[in-house]
Amino acid sequence: MSTTIPYDLAELNAALQESLFSGKVHFLPETGSTNTLAMQAATAGVEEGTVIFTDQQTAGRGRNGHNWHSEPGAAILVSIVLRPKILPTQSLWLSLMAGVAMHDAILRTCGIACDLRWPNDLLIERKKVCGVLTEISADAEQLRFAVIGIGVNVNQPSFPGEIAGFATSLQMETGKQWSRTELLAAMLKSLETQYRGALTTEGEQALLCRVESISSYVRGKRVHVDEAGGYDGVTDGLDARGFLRVRTAESMRTVLSGGVRES
Repeated sequence: MSTTIPYDLAELNAALQESLFSGKVHFLPETGSTNTLAMQAATAGVEEGTVIFTDQQTAGRGRNGHNWHSEPGAAILVSIVLRPKILPTQSLWLSLMAGVAMHDAILRTCGIACDLRWPNDLLIERKKVCGVLTEISADAEQLRFAVIGIGVNVNQPSFPGEIAGFATSLQMETGKQWSRTELLAAMLKSLETQYRGALTTEGEQALLCRVESISSYVRGKRVHVDEAGGYDGVTDGLDARGFLRVRTAESMRTVLSGGVRES
C-alpha cells in the first residue's frame, strides 16, 4: 500500500487562478468514473474548463473498453470538459494534444521524459504511466463537447502481478513520492497551453511535429494493430490529420482507432 498524500485544494485553486479552470475544480473522494460524471455534467451544460477528479475510481475506463487499475490515493484521476469549435472528425487532435500536454507536465514537474505511444499513452521503459481517454458528444456536423479523462500513476509502490509487466508509476521510477497537487496543477496548465495553441492550421502542424519528436512509436517501430482483424507492420509517421500510418508487406495503412502495440 502507498502512503496517501492528500490533495491540497487551496493550493490547487491558487495555482489555477486566471486559468481556464479557475473556480471550476470539483473533488470527490470516490466515484465510479470521472469521465461518466463529466459527460453527464457537460450534457447538463456546465462550463468549459470544468474539472472533476477523485482519489478512487470503482469503474474507471481506458481506451477500447479496458479497465483502469487505480490504488486509492496513489494516482491522479481527472476528467476535463472542453467545448472546442471543431468538427467531430477533428477530435483526434484533442487526444494528441492531451498526450503532449501530459508529457510536458511530467517532464517539468518530475524530470522524466516519457515516450508517447500513439495516440496518447505515456510510457517509461515500455511500461504505461499515463493514459488518456477522450470522449465526445456530437452530431454529423458539430462537436458539442469533449471530455478528456486522464489517469497518471503517481505514488504506487508496485502493481498486481497481472499488470506488473505493463505498468509503472512515477514513484517506482524515481524512488520518491510526488505531490499530486503540484502535478495536477502542472497538467491542467499544460493542457490549457496546448489547447489554446493546437486548434489552428499552424497549431496542428506544430502538434504533429511535437508528437513525432517525443514518440519512438510513430516512425520505424514494428507494431501489431488490433483493428481490421489485426495486422503487423512498421510505423511510418502521421498523416496530415494526425492518424498513424503503418506500412505492411502489402500496402500503407492508416490506423483510425488506436490499439497499437509493439510487436
